[in-house]
Amino acid sequence: MTKTKRNMSILSIILVGALTFTSCKKKDKEVFDDTVDTNQSGASANNSAESASIDITTMGSEASDMSTSVGLSNYRSAGVNETSNLSCATVVNDTLNKTVIVSFSGGICLDGKTRSGSLVYDYSASTNGAKRYRQPGFKMSVTSNNYAVNGNVVTINNKTISNITATGFNPLSTNLTWSISASISVVLSGGGSISWNCNRITALLNTAAVYTNSTTPINWSAARIGYTGSAGGTRSNGETFTANITNQLIRDRGACTGFKRHVFIQGTLIYAPANKATRTFDYGNGACDLNATVTINGISYPFVL
Repeated sequence: MTKTKRNMSILSIILVGALTFTSCKKKDKEVFDDTVDTNQSGASANNSAESASIDITTMGSEASDMSTSVGLSNYRSAGVNETSNLSCATVVNDTLNKTVIVSFSGGICLDGKTRSGSLVYDYSASTNGAKRYRQPGFKMSVTSNNYAVNGNVVTINNKTISNITATGFNPLSTNLTWSISASISVVLSGGGSISWNCNRITALLNTAAVYTNSTTPINWSAARIGYTGSAGGTRSNGETFTANITNQLIRDRGACTGFKRHVFIQGTLIYAPANKATRTFDYGNGACDLNATVTINGISYPFVL
């Protein structure tokens, strides 16, 4: 194989969903030691868990921001740039029992993924009388029932989303903020499994523009969202890893659309499998495009999201 072909192989990077972490194929030994990293299975497994967790948060946050029983098509972010439609899933928002149940039909959702099973969001532990995702004190735990995405079986060991914004905040000067902790297990359709956990903070960076008051749902179609925090896990082969955001990751649903998914347009993260070279992913400085870079051992390579 020529050096040019070897150089091109490292750019064969798989990035799927809202947030993705990945690894690279073999590179010349003077740049990257083949004995250290020979495949991208670890990053691919992490990506499956990360993507599933973000999907679960997105659907629960928007469904719980509504006040009635609705279909997912009633609160998707912008046109086709959302996860589901009525043929994919139904939503029951039970305000009496303080639960939201999302049941998937096994069909293909608007983002091209096939989902089955159900997710239950329970916000009965909320404080300050909060009933909606946008309200300070809102706290939501999530459980799964035979939930699967593209054949990957996702089990939620625990997942909690809490609105940690101060009560009585001024939306003109303070952004709505949520903490997210999760522990999930994924049995991969291609074989193997992964145990994955995270501690994250998400912020609605343009709260003043998309939040009216506590009685009105957030205008999700124009939301600009930032993500910080850490993640990590263990694969079924015993390999451990971390995936930490080093500069806030940002996606803009209002200003950056048209890709049939919401991509990150800004920020950096480091994916670090145990005893292997780390990868630093740079998603840019805010331009609405699909361009990013990965840096390994000081060498940067461009890739398309």
